[in-house]
Amino acid sequence: MPEIDDTFAEAFPMRGTRLVITAVDEELVKIAASEFCGNASSVIGCDAEAGVERYLEPDQTLDGRPGVAVLAFAFDRDSLEKAVTARVGQNVLTCPTTACYAGMRADRRKDRIKVGSQLRFFGDGFQFSKKLDQQRFWRIPVMDGEFVCEDVVGTVKGIGGGNLLVCGRTQSETLAAVRAAVSAINELEDVILPFPSGVVRSGSKVGSKYKPLKASTNDKWCPTLRGQTESDLKSDEQAVYEIVIDGLSTRAVANAMKVGLEIMQEKAGVLRISAGNYGGKLGPHHFYLHQLDDPNCGVQR
Repeated sequence: MPEIDDTFAEAFPMRGTRLVITAVDEELVKIAASEFCGNASSVIGCDAEAGVERYLEPDQTLDGRPGVAVLAFAFDRDSLEKAVTARVGQNVLTCPTTACYAGMRADRRKDRIKVGSQLRFFGDGFQFSKKLDQQRFWRIPVMDGEFVCEDVVGTVKGIGGGNLLVCGRTQSETLAAVRAAVSAINELEDVILPFPSGVVRSGSKVGSKYKPLKASTNDKWCPTLRGQTESDLKSDEQAVYEIVIDGLSTRAVANAMKVGLEIMQEKAGVLRISAGNYGGKLGPHHFYLHQLDDPNCGVQR
């Protein structure tokens, strides 16, 4: 069994939302979701963090077609609105047969972002709206018919940066372990793994010797730098991968970390599981690895 460090993953507040994208078939749904979630791994250099939450059967969507639920996160409501609207406009509106609906709703105006109400102007005056059950939808004429998009989408206070650091004996064994954990976490609701394949090879620290950079390689966890820096690695740890988790609640993030940790405890070659933090200076959400079952784990301090 691998060692579990007595430490915590340090996460930070974000604003999150869920969108439901539908299309005439699963192939187009997957393409639209992939394009929407492109270049959205880290807000260090991206406008948002986004990922597929789950795929939906036709009986689970508003228009009875195949669908996908995607989650998107940004630092605040205005940033989230800008990123989501741009991504829907560039990557969903343009994809054949798609529609876009709110995956969550909110009563208070300050908890909503405008999506369809901004994209409607693409209709150049030919767009029109329709209300169903107090929800407004915009129908925007396009060359294969109409693009239907919900007027506003709800948002919630989310969590970014839940994480696990996995130290292994070899690259291949460690990668196999984190892939198994990613597969299990991807079955959960209310969380996403925003990085490519759900796995991070380039873990970062805050700041850099180069002033323009906000972040740089986490040298303490790089095996090739063991003799050149104050390493956190033990002698037999030759590969490290990180799993980063964004979620709609602290409970969702803690549960995802727990599921991933339990999977990797059973995998060959995993020597130690730790977590990334900066002594509490980065964010107020602290997910202690030995307390993931605690209902208050990760609650803002």
